[in-house]
Amino acid sequence: MKTLVVIGSGPAGLTAAIYAARAGLEPLVLEGPNPGGPLITTPLIENFPGFPDGIPGFELMEIMRKQAERFGARFRGANVRKLVPRPGGADLQLEDGTTLPADVVIIATGAHHRQLNLPGEQELSGRGISYCATCDGAFHRGQPIAVVGGGDTAMEEALFLTRFASKVTVIHRRDVFRASKIMANRVLEHPKIEVRWNSVITGLLDPAQGRLTALKLRDVKTGADSLFEVGALFVAIGLVPATKPFEDVLECDANGYLLTNGVSTKLCCVFVAGDVADSRYRQAVTAAGSGCAAAIEARHYLESLDA
Repeated sequence: MKTLVVIGSGPAGLTAAIYAARAGLEPLVLEGPNPGGPLITTPLIENFPGFPDGIPGFELMEIMRKQAERFGARFRGANVRKLVPRPGGADLQLEDGTTLPADVVIIATGAHHRQLNLPGEQELSGRGISYCATCDGAFHRGQPIAVVGGGDTAMEEALFLTRFASKVTVIHRRDVFRASKIMANRVLEHPKIEVRWNSVITGLLDPAQGRLTALKLRDVKTGADSLFEVGALFVAIGLVPATKPFEDVLECDANGYLLTNGVSTKLCCVFVAGDVADSRYRQAVTAAGSGCAAAIEARHYLESLDA
């Protein structure tokens, strides 16, 4: 039997696994460093069809994984270091030093949280700076908490953190959120949430104390600097596509997203699904749809080899 490998286990990778498994291809899913992807940290998903009351992200990913396993998908906790094309397929060099040969590959590695890239950020990560409210919000009960960002993720984080914080302050570099109207309104109308418009974070205090104590802010319109005391900062400023293992062999756009023709790439044995190639929609349902498409195209490709 030909070997089909799915790299990634978010909604795109798991949907690809479901469709490939139902086609009898016995896909092997390499789960990567964060099984389930960033979606597992979303407290409640309200716009995935079939769940009128919403569903927690981790629960949705668990259901999708069980569905893939039911049809014969296999899972392995491995990380891909590099994809190396060869005649008739590709070799996946894994971080543990082994090589996994594949006849066809579906890349569904998604994207990871973008960082502020400020001095002290790494040292303060886990010591007041976090990228996941679901994971770390409860550690800051009763404290003033800041969230930086202006999209739906930032709104979700801010709303969730009101369960624990004495006050939540959303810091945004513009004077209007780019989040969906319904999410923005929920934040603006919440009594425990304030907004610092037209503001950027320019510094973090205090790595020397081993914990976050305050933020240096700058008003982008006036240039005025200020010090803002917080107990924690949750960073929600977007995602970076996880393309490093493929950059030498596949084309990327200016923002690092894989370039595709539908779900196909310039390598006939490599297909792409989900947020690793989607800088526009970045939704669980669109990722799942592209996972379906990638699996079907991969099946057609394998069938063509036997024709």
